[in-house]
Amino acid sequence: MAALRDAEIQKDVQVLKRSADLQTNGCVTTARPVPKHIREALQNVHEEVALRYYGCGLVIPEHLENCWILDLGSGSGRDCYVLSQLVGEKGHVTGIDMTKGQVEVAEKYLDYHMEKYGFQASNVTFIHGYIEKLGEAGIKNESHDIVVSNCVINLVPDKQQVLQEAYRVLKHGGELYFSDVYTSLELPEEIRTHKVLWGECLGGALYWKELAVLAQKIGFCPPRLVTANLITIQNKELERVIGDCRFVSATFRLFKHSKTGPTKRCQVIYNGGITGHEKELMFDANFTFKEGEIVEVDEETAAILKNSRFAQDFLIRPIGEKLPTSGGCSALELKDIITDPFKLAEESDSMKSRCVPDAAGGCCGTKKSC
Repeated sequence: MAALRDAEIQKDVQVLKRSADLQTNGCVTTARPVPKHIREALQNVHEEVALRYYGCGLVIPEHLENCWILDLGSGSGRDCYVLSQLVGEKGHVTGIDMTKGQVEVAEKYLDYHMEKYGFQASNVTFIHGYIEKLGEAGIKNESHDIVVSNCVINLVPDKQQVLQEAYRVLKHGGELYFSDVYTSLELPEEIRTHKVLWGECLGGALYWKELAVLAQKIGFCPPRLVTANLITIQNKELERVIGDCRFVSATFRLFKHSKTGPTKRCQVIYNGGITGHEKELMFDANFTFKEGEIVEVDEETAAILKNSRFAQDFLIRPIGEKLPTSGGCSALELKDIITDPFKLAEESDSMKSRCVPDAAGGCCGTKKSC
């Protein structure tokens, strides 16, 4: 019965062709300001590819030059084509999607985008396949620096298998950077089997606390919360079905490293210079690093910085050691770490009235935020 239901879910999801096919605004999200280089990259994407965009955030992490990236559920290829500009000709982006029609649209514009970017050869590959079966699609162990996913994991019944496969194909020090929909509690059967709610990214949403459990079981470091935004449902019938459940769109980053390096709190200095984040790096909801400023971080954060692609971007030393600065202020007091996306989303909502809007990508639509 479970296998039959999963097959029905996959069939229903594949019917969705583009954002406009959605019947509610339940998957709309907001995001923090988009750096100029990403806005410019988005403008270079072909119109048909952009119109078929279906995601719940902007899954473009930092420091992408020369990286090999895998996009889970790449759809018509919008995120892949943005990422392909940012990794450059020496990098590579692979997109995998279970909907053949979406893959065909993405492949249709390979030459268009390479000519647009001035690349000698394409650095993008699209595969028709399932994100929980990357091995069957030919994706090898430890073959990618970064895996991204944009509002797709919630559409797969076996989420642990998706995360397990992402972990397998990531190199040591690699990262899964993904945006998705989460719930405030375990979903009852009525919601989990509701076809419309599945199509709206809600029926298959994971209870947010379960993500940390799955990450630990698989071997990832604890999830790093980046952004979060509350989802509102403007459909009376769906509101009745949902009841007390709340939903949030959130971006997390999961790192894979071998647990070597710093095991204690450290003080770090961001060297600056990452494209689009030259003076300030908003690493997640808890840590923003300014060039030349000393920041005290917990042992987990220190280990991630030391063992990931960010290693060359930071000076990392034990607490108490004198560090050179470029005049920046020290920030040595550790604050409470925010892990609850609902808490972060509520704090973000309370600040909106004091912010200047800036265009950002939406999940199943587009919305402006601060």
